[in-house]
Amino acid sequence: MGLNIFQRRRILKGANYLELTPVRTQAFEIDDDGKVVLLIPKFSNKKLSNFLLPKGKPTLFKIHFDELGSATWLTIDDKMNVNQLCMLLTEKFGEQIHPVYERVTKFLTLMYEQRYITFKELSDAEKRLRNT
Repeated sequence: MGLNIFQRRRILKGANYLELTPVRTQAFEIDDDGKVVLLIPKFSNKKLSNFLLPKGKPTLFKIHFDELGSATWLTIDDKMNVNQLCMLLTEKFGEQIHPVYERVTKFLTLMYEQRYITFKELSDAEKRLRNT
C-alpha cells in the first residue's frame, strides 16, 4: 500500500526542496488552449472499475491546470531540480510568477501529496517507510 499524506509530508520536510528532482507519475493531455489536463483513474483496479462504472461513463477524473500550473508541469523533465525549474519559469513569466520559489514549491508539494509526482531523491525514503 502507498504512503499516506502525513508520511509523504514527513519525508518532504527533511529534504532540501530546491535540490529535489520532480518526476511526473500521472498521464496528462494538452487541451485546445495549450493547458495541461491531468488524467486520474477513478479506480486503480481495472476489474473493479468495469464492475462499478456503467458502460460509457468516464473512467478518469480530469484536473485542469491554469497557465502557470501547466507551464510548471510541462517544465518537469525528470532531470532539472526545483531550483532550475524556478529559474526557467522566472525567465518565461518574469514578475507574473513571483514569488516563484514559494509558488512552485507549494504547487509541487500539492502534486507530491496527491501522488501526481514524486522526487527522484526521495524514492529510498519512501521505500523504507513502506516496509516499516
